[in-house]
Amino acid sequence: MKIGIDARMYGAAQTGIGIYIKHLIEEIVKLDRENEYRIFLLEPEYSNFFSDNAKVKTIRVSAGWYGWKEQIILPRQFLKEQVDLMHFPHFNAPLFYPRPCVVTIHDLTPKYFPGHKVGASRHRRLAFEFVLKNILKKAETIIAVSEYTKQDILRHYPVSPDKMTVIYEGARLKDKVCVNEGQIQNLKNKYGIKKPFIFYVGVWRNHKNLTGLIRAFGILIKEYKLDIELVLGGKEDPFYPEARQEWERSELGSRIIRPGFIPDEELPLFYKAAEVFAIPSFAEGFGLVGLEAMNFGAPVASSSVGSLPEILGRAAVYFNPADHREMAKAIFSVLSDTLLRKRLIETGFEQAKKYSWRKMAEETLKVYKEAVNE
Repeated sequence: MKIGIDARMYGAAQTGIGIYIKHLIEEIVKLDRENEYRIFLLEPEYSNFFSDNAKVKTIRVSAGWYGWKEQIILPRQFLKEQVDLMHFPHFNAPLFYPRPCVVTIHDLTPKYFPGHKVGASRHRRLAFEFVLKNILKKAETIIAVSEYTKQDILRHYPVSPDKMTVIYEGARLKDKVCVNEGQIQNLKNKYGIKKPFIFYVGVWRNHKNLTGLIRAFGILIKEYKLDIELVLGGKEDPFYPEARQEWERSELGSRIIRPGFIPDEELPLFYKAAEVFAIPSFAEGFGLVGLEAMNFGAPVASSSVGSLPEILGRAAVYFNPADHREMAKAIFSVLSDTLLRKRLIETGFEQAKKYSWRKMAEETLKVYKEAVNE
């Protein structure tokens, strides 16, 4: 069997989809030495990609995400390789690709948070609906990354439950990364971190609710009188300026540290050094960073929406993301209650162990085989 994987988002800077694709490919080409794989990559990932599996071939593509090239040029490149099955790890599959395929749906966030401008939002929502409905109808199997995402799809679209399967993502293993106090101190010196800190990492978009986190942080400083800092990791998005505007209005600029994109090798250090890892999101299909934070010993305070309670279980303190005071209270409880911190750290380690990229790859390979044999 020859399997194609649309890996254009491979490793995309600290996005859940990019991390998912990276680990899917890394694990599945180690696991499966029987089938052939065609991995479709953009630069620079195409030039940097390596696998010792002789049955893996990489194909360089030029069509980016969501543009006209994705619909017109990309299907021709897929068809040229004559794969038996394509895996689209995101909803943005070409409309006119005619061959068998499976798709992974991470969440329906574009349905609820479509864009940054009214006109663009309407256009983006319509495009999302059109493309998503097409791939949901066409795919042999729909992989959802959580039970929450599966049920959300079933609520809104005429899809048979028999066509869907839930395959959880994994989490980075702490035993593969060595973290010591010297490294942590060097990290703090590099980014000018002088006080205990709350940590967030991810994209700066509206559904991530950074404005809410900044407001909750203000309450912690002004009303709870805490002497702490807030580290907001991830590249700022100029299309979503609300977080920056809130930061500028807050008069807490010196206490809010923005390191920008954080390299993979530094993420474990931030997790390990943080007093609490915060997930303020209005929407999450899986909550990968919460598991990673747990793996490295960070107690987690999380939004109670979407898949987060399903994935993080009893290993987090939850809050209503729309209530800044409730968010501040939850974070304060983690910062101030020694026994609670200890319990969250211990249960966090155990919770993270439940999720494995290897298991995800094994279950995905089973989907491939079933899809082709149907």
